[in-house]
Amino acid sequence: MTSSVSAAARAALDLTADLPVPDLEDFYRDLHRHPELSGREHRTAAKLAERLTKAGYDTVEGIGGTGVTGVLRNGDGPTVLLRADMDALPVPEETGLPYESSVPGVMHACGHDLHVTWLAGAAQALAAGRDTWSGTLVLVGQPAEETGEGAAAMVADGLYERVPRPDVVLGQHAAPGPAGFYPHVPGLIMSATTDIEIVIHGRGGHGSRPETTVDPVVTAAYLVTRLQTVVSREIAARESAVLTVGRIEAGTRHNIIPTTARLLLNLRTQSPDVRDRMIAAIRRIASGECIAAGCPTEPEVTVGNSFPMTVNDADTDRRIAAVHTEVLGAGTVFDPGPAMGSEDFPHLVPDGVPYSYWFVTSTPADVWDAAPGTDLMEKFLAVPSNHSPQFAPDLVTVTPGVRTLVSGALEILTVN
Repeated sequence: MTSSVSAAARAALDLTADLPVPDLEDFYRDLHRHPELSGREHRTAAKLAERLTKAGYDTVEGIGGTGVTGVLRNGDGPTVLLRADMDALPVPEETGLPYESSVPGVMHACGHDLHVTWLAGAAQALAAGRDTWSGTLVLVGQPAEETGEGAAAMVADGLYERVPRPDVVLGQHAAPGPAGFYPHVPGLIMSATTDIEIVIHGRGGHGSRPETTVDPVVTAAYLVTRLQTVVSREIAARESAVLTVGRIEAGTRHNIIPTTARLLLNLRTQSPDVRDRMIAAIRRIASGECIAAGCPTEPEVTVGNSFPMTVNDADTDRRIAAVHTEVLGAGTVFDPGPAMGSEDFPHLVPDGVPYSYWFVTSTPADVWDAAPGTDLMEKFLAVPSNHSPQFAPDLVTVTPGVRTLVSGALEILTVN
C-alpha cells in the first residue's frame, strides 16, 4: 500500500484481511438451500439476527413483517445504513449445485442469499474493528423486495423510530458479468417499474358458434401485438422504455369461448413523463381494440404495484466508487449507464438522505468463458441472469462483496 491510499481504504483492507470465508460460504450455502418467498423470510431473518446479535449489535426483529435491524453505536460520528434484501423467488432451481434449493419451486434466483451473506460478513468485520472508526452503524435485512412491498412496510412499521436516522444509505446487488467488477452510476442507475392489469369483457358462448359471441381471446391477441407499438412508435429513441406482457389468462375448456380475458403488463421507464404517456397509450389502445371487436363494455385498466427510479446522489456515489477502486483495484469500477431493472431500495431511504447503490458482478469464470460470443455484450446476454433458474453466483465474490460494504461504510464513518 502507498501513502496515497485513503484512510478508509487502508482500514477496510485491514478489517477484511482475515475474514472467516469458509464460515461465510457455509452460511451462504445454508441460505441458498432454504429459500423463502417474499414476506415469509422467517428462517432467513432469524439466521441474520443471530449473527448480528453475536457480533454485538442491538437487534430487533419483525419490523414490517420479517424485517431485521442491527444497530452498533460507537461514539460520535455519522450514521450509515447498510441494507440487504432477503427474499427468494417462485422459480424452480436448475443449477445442479450440491447446495441447491430444498424447497420445491422456490429458489434464490436473484442473489439475495449472497446479499445477506455480505451484510453478515460486513457486520462482523466492522464490529471487530470498531477501534478504527467512530459513528453509528445501522444494518437492515429487508423482506419482500421482489414484490416491491418490503422497504415501505418497514418504514410504515416505524423503522426510523426504532433505529437512528441515517446520514447515508448504502446498498448493492449481485449481477451477471465476469466476477470482479463493481459497476457504479453517479445518478440514475435503475429504472422505475409499473404493473398494469387489463381485463377485456367479451360475450361467451360455444366454440362451434363464434358468430354469437364476442371473443375476448382474439381481442387479447390483437391487443398484445398492438401494445408493442407503444415503445417502438410512441416513445422517442433517446428515451428508454420497456413494455412486457407477462401473462394472459382466459378460458376453461377447448370448446368454450370465455367471457373475459386478463392481461398482466410490466413497464420499465426512466422518467415520470414517459411512464404517464405509456399508461395513457395503453388505456387508449385497449379501449380502441375493444371498440373494434364490439366488446359489450369498456376494458378495465388498473395500475398496480410500482417501484421508483433508483437515482444515486452523485457526490456520494463518486466517493464510494473511489474507495472501491482503491480497495478492489484500478479498472474494476466503471459506469455502465442506467439499467432497466428496478428496486424498492429508495423506499427505505428517508427524504433528503443521500444514497449510493451499486452492482457486484458474479458470473463464475468457467461459465463466462464458455458462453458463446466473442465480445462482452454477446457473452453478457448469454450467461444466466438474475431470475434465471440457472443463476448461480460465484462464491469468490464473498470476500469482495464484504469489502465493498465495509469500505463504503468507512468512507462515511469517522476513521480513527
